[in-house]
Amino acid sequence: MFTEIVRVAWRSIRANKMRSFLTMLGIIIGVMAVVLSSAIGLSAKAGVTQQVENLGSNVLTIMPGAASSGGISRGFGTASTLTTKDVTAIQQQDPDVEYVAPLVSTNQQVVYGSNNTNTAIEGTTAAYQQIKNLTMAEGSFFTQTEVDNASNVAVLGSDAEQTLFEGDFGSPIGKTIQIGGVPFTVVGVAASQGSSGFSNADDAIAIPITTATNLFTGSDTVNEILASATSSSTMDQAQLEIESTLRVAHQLTPSESDDFQITNQATILSALSGVDRILTLLLDGISAISLLVGGIGIMNIMLVSVTERTREIGIRKAIGARKSVISTQFLLESLMLSVSGALIGLIVSAIGTEVVSKITKYGNLLSPVAVVASILFSIAIGIVFGVYPARKAANLKPIDALRFE
Repeated sequence: MFTEIVRVAWRSIRANKMRSFLTMLGIIIGVMAVVLSSAIGLSAKAGVTQQVENLGSNVLTIMPGAASSGGISRGFGTASTLTTKDVTAIQQQDPDVEYVAPLVSTNQQVVYGSNNTNTAIEGTTAAYQQIKNLTMAEGSFFTQTEVDNASNVAVLGSDAEQTLFEGDFGSPIGKTIQIGGVPFTVVGVAASQGSSGFSNADDAIAIPITTATNLFTGSDTVNEILASATSSSTMDQAQLEIESTLRVAHQLTPSESDDFQITNQATILSALSGVDRILTLLLDGISAISLLVGGIGIMNIMLVSVTERTREIGIRKAIGARKSVISTQFLLESLMLSVSGALIGLIVSAIGTEVVSKITKYGNLLSPVAVVASILFSIAIGIVFGVYPARKAANLKPIDALRFE
């Protein structure tokens, strides 16, 4: 009876607990690799999506062209081809652009009391807040009037605020800090935006661009221009309008290439998602190899088991056991080892993904697809790698098996 075959198979596994566990270990590790690699992939995707969303809504980023040295291009963003006049032209001529803001960056020593830090100073306009969807933790962002008047006002990133006002438990709003030796009044503290690549927006300080050019850069060139389209459906049209406006402003002929580069969120997300997919495929491939190694371990132990139980097989066949019964028993043992290993691996993986989700703060990262795939793959491995030992046991001749020592 089938239930009797299952009982005998389970008893055989329990008779060698340590050996059975070590056999299952390959499957356990393989399943953990599948589930955890999926969790890491989901975490990476969530991180990429969050970083792109931190850029703001419907954002277009315009970078300067490439400078060259000795005939070698140093890449986009290294030339000084964008100016504040380009910002004005985009504002006035492009109807599908809702907000546009220039950005100049410089590093300065910032001091408050006995605390100081060397950090990025970003000169921009009031539109920067709308483009970046910037939320204020305290105070407010500087106004366009303050930009027009080149006021000495500053908005601190959350990390910069903690560094400068460490030990000061009052509100920083209205207090004076020194940026490059020049006094600035703090008018706002931005909520945390998170880091992106090598830059950390939370450790930066925003000031009016007019103030930045007067005090620190002395030029109307900008490092980049940020623009937001009126809606997600007009992003492509807004990009075309900006391209046309800048080509006219820069007096480029039809045969000349753009001396600027425009990127949007969709382009960035697509590129980063492609990297994420490659990483996930690589991890999945390693996980599949782990499961295959586990399957080989199962087949090896089952062959050992067949050899150890040759006399038992001979006795059973001598009293009437059919080949199908012997084959089914050993195949079930292989399947039980594989499925048991998969279940243990899933339990450990669930704990692991919970730890990953708490570290990354991206919520539940346990993928149902990875769970189902690992179980099905484990069942397939149990069957595939159990067939040969099962057939070998079933094909033993009773007389040879009984004489085996």
